[in-house]
Amino acid sequence: MRFPLLVSTAAVLAACSRDNAPAKPAEPPPLAGGVAVLAAGEAMLAVPGGSIWYKVSGAGKGLPVVLVHGGPGFTSHYLKPFEDLGNDRIVVRYDQLGSGKSGKTTDTALFNIPHFVKELDLLRAHLGYDKWHVLGHSWGTMLAMEYYRAYPQRVASLTLGGAVLDVPAYAKHARELLKTLPDSLQRVVAKAEAAHKYDGKDYEAAIDAFYALYLYRHPVKADLDSTFALMNPAIYNYMQGPSEFTITGTFKDYNATSFLPQVKVPTLFTVGEFDEVGPALVKSFADKVPKARYALLKGAAHIATWDARDENVKVVRDFLRAADDTSTSPRP
Repeated sequence: MRFPLLVSTAAVLAACSRDNAPAKPAEPPPLAGGVAVLAAGEAMLAVPGGSIWYKVSGAGKGLPVVLVHGGPGFTSHYLKPFEDLGNDRIVVRYDQLGSGKSGKTTDTALFNIPHFVKELDLLRAHLGYDKWHVLGHSWGTMLAMEYYRAYPQRVASLTLGGAVLDVPAYAKHARELLKTLPDSLQRVVAKAEAAHKYDGKDYEAAIDAFYALYLYRHPVKADLDSTFALMNPAIYNYMQGPSEFTITGTFKDYNATSFLPQVKVPTLFTVGEFDEVGPALVKSFADKVPKARYALLKGAAHIATWDARDENVKVVRDFLRAADDTSTSPRP
């Protein structure tokens, strides 16, 4: 298909003190003529199956935050606005293996939650942090939650944007949103799904119409173009499925709602007013987490970093400052 959901696609589609400083990034690999591939603050890290790209920015003294993008198979370009948090803390942005600027792979043995959880903790260990804030979006909220479940002592807080913590419930809501499109476009989607054929121009037009309402309303063109160029649809198709509305991949039955009452760290849920996940579903997740905060971002669809950039960053900044104050863990 043309563009996976950031969630899933979900869409398409950083410490002045010595104690808080990250490990020095490895020297970037050179191109012919000695030109560096990677910019300042960027590096590659070897992980099982290949290497991942990451960028460390910011110089604040708060606990670091790591940004976990959606997809799966998406890129971290749309999370760049959160690098504004760098005057408070170190911000780590990275691309998961197989997509973005990270090493490419088509090995389906790596397309699973345990791999991506381990990959994330290898990055933490490499940077030398005892604990960090974890900010996930869309599919990245599933990864963030499973990372917390595996390494609770490493997580100072969770920020979950457009949370997809109950895939069957999300899928049901997406089908309801599909009904808001013109009948002609609904018929196009139904025909493509019946034939299991998702590469037609008419189908792409229908999906674009859905995106314009519920995925992103004010995309940043340069970052959208980069995402198209660097995404990996093979990961999306294997884990999520063949279309926005037909979820047949390996996480089709994922549901973390029974675990939510056990979350003991400060947790923020954010959701766009027109988010494809649905504010009601995200609010139901927040209601299950003890003392969770919930923020509705007016006028935004799923990718609120584009649609409600300043408000999204402000809400997260205020939350992370408060979470720093409540953390009793030693700084990294």
